[in-house]
Amino acid sequence: MRTSLRKIRDGIGQYRFEIRHLTVLFIILSVFQFIISVVHKVSLQKILVSTQEWYQRDSAERLANLTTTSLELLLESRSKNEDLKPHEVNKIIQDLNIILSQQYLQQNVQEICLLVSADTAVAAIDDGHALYAYIVEDERRLPPPSWDHSDAVARYRAMEREFRAREQITTVVEDGQTFHIFVPFVPRGELAGAVYMRNKPDFSVITGEMIAAYDETSITYSALILFGLLAMFYISSYTLKERNRAQELLFEEQKRHLAEQISIENELLFTKRIYHTHHKAEKIMGFIKDDVRMLTPETIDTVKTRITKYANFIARVIYDMKWYDPPVQTIRSQIFHTRVNEVLSFLVTFVFKRISLASDTVMFRLELDPAVPPVHINEFVTWEVFEPVIQNCIDHAGDNAVTVTIRTEHQPDRSRTLVMIMDDGAGIEPWLLEEDAGGRKKIFLEHTSTKRIGANQHSGYGCYIAYEIAKQRCGWDLTAENLPGRGCRFTFIIPHA
Repeated sequence: MRTSLRKIRDGIGQYRFEIRHLTVLFIILSVFQFIISVVHKVSLQKILVSTQEWYQRDSAERLANLTTTSLELLLESRSKNEDLKPHEVNKIIQDLNIILSQQYLQQNVQEICLLVSADTAVAAIDDGHALYAYIVEDERRLPPPSWDHSDAVARYRAMEREFRAREQITTVVEDGQTFHIFVPFVPRGELAGAVYMRNKPDFSVITGEMIAAYDETSITYSALILFGLLAMFYISSYTLKERNRAQELLFEEQKRHLAEQISIENELLFTKRIYHTHHKAEKIMGFIKDDVRMLTPETIDTVKTRITKYANFIARVIYDMKWYDPPVQTIRSQIFHTRVNEVLSFLVTFVFKRISLASDTVMFRLELDPAVPPVHINEFVTWEVFEPVIQNCIDHAGDNAVTVTIRTEHQPDRSRTLVMIMDDGAGIEPWLLEEDAGGRKKIFLEHTSTKRIGANQHSGYGCYIAYEIAKQRCGWDLTAENLPGRGCRFTFIIPHA
């Protein structure tokens, strides 16, 4: 028995009830309960209204018929030619008045009268004297009624011919609540007119009480559902407290592990960048040594300027080694006025043309627009951007001769400058120009290269770092494309504020 209970408890325990589950369940049950209540309430109202209308009509017709019958019986109890004494006549008139006036004691009766034909007109009688004179004494000159019955007279006149032909109780319903009842008045077997009664029964109190009772039942049922769900939530929360604690500890552990992974990846990325810039620094240091060895009194000013630029670049490389994410003011600031044309000319003349391997097979052509304005970017940051792209054009030419064309173009109408670095080599493989999900071409991704030399673990890093610095730090844009004939083109888009 205990084993069975334990299995049932374990089976139920695998389902986790939380506040969102109970909230959804309560909303669903509440919506269902509301829909059922509305449908049932509407149906109940329809039934009550139909029953009420039928009962109101029936009760009103019964009351009018009873009044008419009472008048007929009272008048038929005496013969028309019988000689009555004055006190007997007064007694009959008094009884007629009682019958006519007593109906007003009913809460729902608003008007009652006898409608008869007097000569060519329809007259309304609401007094015992006039009724006795009309029926017994055949008096056709009737006194005016005590109340205004013009509406009843108009309704009777409109239906008199049909009413006399049918001689049946006729009821006209107005606004669904007011009943205009016409009962044939047939004293001594001859149709004399109609007893008119305006009746307005009111059963809204009973209907309201029934609907209110049903609303109370619905509210009670909804409250019981709510309290039941709250009890379930309390029990579930108490039971699953330890589970939530374990989940919290697991989350903290995963967060620490993720932070460690991010830190390791950042360190690896930083190490790769140091490796990349270290090779540049070694190359520039070689140029500085050559300039110092060839220093003469005649060239001291020129060489001093060149060595100063080399030294500043080395300082920038060392600064990059110190900072993984350097402050933005060391990259972009209004204090910087870098001339892009001068940077490109210096790179070509005093960096790439000094490399012995490139002197015979690589040709450079500069097409610089003198209208290019200065940019507010650190000069040696722009050096880090342009140099890898130019080096990429040289490296992918291999042993073949290649001409590298560097062109600048200022577009004042679009407030930007274009720097285009082109070559007439084999071009870029098409798969490298495909874009990833983020819209970046694969040539600008890390570790993406056409080189397949296993020892060169840092292939594909030059275009990546040029794209990252240009896009993320300088606020520029960089695109790559193949030219229609042969070769490729890298385009830097430099906006001017």
